[in-house]
Amino acid sequence: MSGLRVLLLGGGGREHAIAWKLAQSPRLGALWTAPGNAGTAQHGANLPLRTTDAEAVLALAGELRADLVIVGPEDPLAAGVADRLTAAGVPVFGPSRVGAEIEWSKAFAKQLMRGAGIATAHAEAFEDAPSALAYARALGGACVVKADGLAAGKGVAVCADLALAAEAIERALVARAFGDAGARVLVEQRLQGPETSAHAFTDGVTVAHMPFSCDHKPAFDGDMGPNTGGMGVYSPPGWLDAATARAIERDVTERTVQALSAAGRPYRGVLYPGMILTADGPRVIEFNARFGDPEAEALLPRLRSDLLDICEAVAAGRLAEVPVEWDDAATVGIVMTAGGYPGGYVTGAPITGLDAVDGDVQVFLAGTQRDADGPVRTAGGRVLCVVARGASVEEARARAYDNVRRIHFDGAHYRTDIAARAGAAVELRG
Repeated sequence: MSGLRVLLLGGGGREHAIAWKLAQSPRLGALWTAPGNAGTAQHGANLPLRTTDAEAVLALAGELRADLVIVGPEDPLAAGVADRLTAAGVPVFGPSRVGAEIEWSKAFAKQLMRGAGIATAHAEAFEDAPSALAYARALGGACVVKADGLAAGKGVAVCADLALAAEAIERALVARAFGDAGARVLVEQRLQGPETSAHAFTDGVTVAHMPFSCDHKPAFDGDMGPNTGGMGVYSPPGWLDAATARAIERDVTERTVQALSAAGRPYRGVLYPGMILTADGPRVIEFNARFGDPEAEALLPRLRSDLLDICEAVAAGRLAEVPVEWDDAATVGIVMTAGGYPGGYVTGAPITGLDAVDGDVQVFLAGTQRDADGPVRTAGGRVLCVVARGASVEEARARAYDNVRRIHFDGAHYRTDIAARAGAAVELRG
């Protein structure tokens, strides 16, 4: 019997990690990634495709006789790609457009949380700058300004005072730095505390939780500089106690799946609430309707079970029948970016040292391409993520940085403090 034919949508480090894990399944027959990158090409063919074009995705899936389509990034979900595939009878791992609205509209997510009694920061949505600024002033100036729509992880500004809030509001609503995604903004109460990511697989009924992880968003050491798509990640957070972790799983993730179902939005795929732990308890910062990036790169190396089995079961609504098991190792991922990211940056630089990393260290490629018989070159802002395992986060961190230093390309930048405080006690402030 031939194996399953799988089409994976996306071209980042997350998709390389997914392809790498799928390739370990004895049930995989063929894998295509669209558009893919130099990393996904190691596990199957890359195909050019505009992944937000639902008809084009459906046509390609039919041409390939795909048994399963896995949607990696958020944009195709917001474009309704999963809906079109489902309507045509193609099994798909990824939520419908109305399910994914929990990510592509922060205002909707707030409304859902309020109705379901899920703890989050107070916020209001605005489409004009004066009203938004007045609300920021009412919050005392210190607030968070968020583009309502999808902005590739760059539409959030954490503002320490009113002047910074005014600048963020002006950038989104007047300068339209985020296009239509920033035509409406949320001005949100600023919370204090450590942050963690709570991923889970779900078929809309069964929820299989993943280990917790922690992403580092700001571009520079000490959590300074602009927010990015993610500069590094570690798992697990040693400071997160079991009781709090279980409360997040029960009162946030599971309750959200139930609330979406009750609202007529049954959810199949990965649900990922980003959390902040305040003195008053865990609060949701935002929801994501897919694997985080770079969280996927740190989590999938810890997955003992067959990812293809899980994705197929989620698509079929029978997740309860499939084991989802994780190991106890710690992982740390360090993202290397092009100089200047998340602002302007240059691409096309050859990458050296990829063959110099330890055999059990994974380098998940993101913004990269390889010409025929040529070197791997940079082709994006976030270029790659080096992921190491260890018995502790400290051991994994040391190994990750040791291997990062073996990789070189012009303008390479990475933070030097990823996971530096992963096991430290934290002070919770309201």
